[in-house]
Amino acid sequence: MHSIKILRPSADQVSMYLKRWDTLDNYVLQESSLRKLFAKTYPKNGEMDDVLIKVCSLNDFYSTNIFSPFTVAKHIVDLDIDPRLANRDLTLVNDIAVVKVNGRKPRNNYSFATKYCSHHFPKDYPIYDSFVEKMLMHLLQVDKFYKFKKEDLKHYPTYHAVLVEFRRFYGLGGFTLKEIDMYLWQAGKKYFPRQY
Repeated sequence: MHSIKILRPSADQVSMYLKRWDTLDNYVLQESSLRKLFAKTYPKNGEMDDVLIKVCSLNDFYSTNIFSPFTVAKHIVDLDIDPRLANRDLTLVNDIAVVKVNGRKPRNNYSFATKYCSHHFPKDYPIYDSFVEKMLMHLLQVDKFYKFKKEDLKHYPTYHAVLVEFRRFYGLGGFTLKEIDMYLWQAGKKYFPRQY
């Protein structure tokens, strides 16, 4: 079992982690350059070269293990995602995530897909990450804040609903889902460090 006492989520905890985020220069600069790339330089997803540079940048900054950026970019262009993004369609994430590479069985690039949508609309598409998952699963065990199973977090509309309920349950209504995501990621990284 986990030996570190994880502090209960609160407005003070979230605020502390958000202040800490601003000191992480590499992440702050990555985020601002990606925001510029996705929101200003290439906000649309209909042209292959626009999408490919966004896929490659995300893959590089976040080490998302996209083995064939070209295939993923083509998949995104073929999906014609702009109208669905504009409507904040949560089912879009799972549609982007599943890609067939070189006729092999489909790969599920779920974390990447959440990041791709989030960089278009950060307040509407929180990012999934294994550190966030570990925090949510721990807090589910401790506080039973919502009814879900680990595999439900890989279904994006459910993941989104879990984060909305998490925010409500812990009285964090003053924070965006993006801020909740930044808190959970940092806390998860602290409490559940990767074992190499």
